[in-house]
Amino acid sequence: MKSRAWGAALGLAACFLVAAGGGSFAQAPDMPAEVDTALIVSVDVSNSVDEHRYRLQMEGIAKALEDPEVLKAILNGPQGGILLAMVTWADKPRLSLPWQRIASAADAAAVAAKVRAMPQQTGEFTCVSGMLRSISDKVVPQIPAKALRIIVDVSGDGRENCNPDQPPGAVRDELAASGVTVNGLPILEGDEGPVLEQWYRENVMGGPGSFILPANGFGDFGRAIRQKFMIEISGGFPPRKEARAER
Repeated sequence: MKSRAWGAALGLAACFLVAAGGGSFAQAPDMPAEVDTALIVSVDVSNSVDEHRYRLQMEGIAKALEDPEVLKAILNGPQGGILLAMVTWADKPRLSLPWQRIASAADAAAVAAKVRAMPQQTGEFTCVSGMLRSISDKVVPQIPAKALRIIVDVSGDGRENCNPDQPPGAVRDELAASGVTVNGLPILEGDEGPVLEQWYRENVMGGPGSFILPANGFGDFGRAIRQKFMIEISGGFPPRKEARAER
């Protein structure tokens, strides 16, 4: 009886924590016990990202979710579904799309519509460390189901420029040590384009099976995010030159 009461208390505590996390987590009772992938898509919206570039990113993500091959990868996993959340970040990170379950074409279309309707967040700086810290402390702990893989997908067109207390690589290492994979999609455009891919390799990428897949400018973002989703959701392997040992 004591153990049963303790289990009930834990269940009530979990419900309280879920409810306290925000409107989206009220969906948790309808969530599956397990999913194949919990995917956090983290998008740079700092001052270099004008409205056109922002829309290229949102439309690229939405189209990738609607893509028949991506949907096939989602549905063909052992659990037949994934969880997806989105963080937009500049000076500060924001959980712009709380955890959503995708386990059907209708689910994917509904989430894609939410991505397209997401209002643009503004900000001046590129605070990579603060974004990773927020994901580590606030987003990953609130995944509302057991996930076989937890992946953070970071895209952006610039290096850290916020003088953080912790360098991005240190926070990345914490995530990697907990089994979270952090992949990078550097957008190679502008002054930082020639050096950004290597910076992402050294400061962003980490964890089991992590890789970098760059976009050759904002116009190439849609192609890159689709390819990246295919690898991440299917649990496949990136091209050999992109792969990196677990940190």
